[in-house]
Amino acid sequence: MKTQHEIIKQGYDALINSLGVADTIRFIQYFSPGKGDYTKERHQWLDDKTLADVLAQMKELPEDTNDYDEIIE
Repeated sequence: MKTQHEIIKQGYDALINSLGVADTIRFIQYFSPGKGDYTKERHQWLDDKTLADVLAQMKELPEDTNDYDEIIE
């Protein structure tokens, strides 16, 4: 089993090999670590829903929800 450090290094290496150094940096700068407590917030909106409710909401989503089409500048 790989350590967290090994996985992170392998991920960076894959990005650099695929994108090059400059575009890897641009890619990483695009993301932020976020804020809040996801587990606590998830319970606030999910605890009162059944699996059937979640599946029904997923089916209502539009087919094309790709949020990554924008150009990273």
